[in-house]
Amino acid sequence: MNSPQTQQQEITGEALNALIIDSIQDIKGHNIIKLDLRHLDDAPTDFFIICTGDSNTQVKAIADNVYLRIKKEGYSLPSHFEGQQNALWILLDYFSTVVHVFYKETREFYQLEDLWGDAIFTEYDNI
Repeated sequence: MNSPQTQQQEITGEALNALIIDSIQDIKGHNIIKLDLRHLDDAPTDFFIICTGDSNTQVKAIADNVYLRIKKEGYSLPSHFEGQQNALWILLDYFSTVVHVFYKETREFYQLEDLWGDAIFTEYDNI
């Protein structure tokens, strides 16, 4: 049993975002965008991280990898995790960052980037 002094701290902020993006790239998620919403008055969170998978299987694999790596390396679980059954749009809510893993057509339909067009966008390379 770990004493309180040896327990790991939950990962937060930019370290959390970097781990999420790395987790997405592990499974070859693409069109990865981070939306910084902190300067917007009506924003539901600080960051959205949005990516696309080419199949339902890949969408689920990306979301599962994010979940497992944040649990293992970031010592944190999402407060909300939904959409796994159909794997068209899976959402993982880590309070300050919400991850959206989309199937291509679903992402095109909802156009979250357009809804939050006033956000500060950071795009990441496909690996």
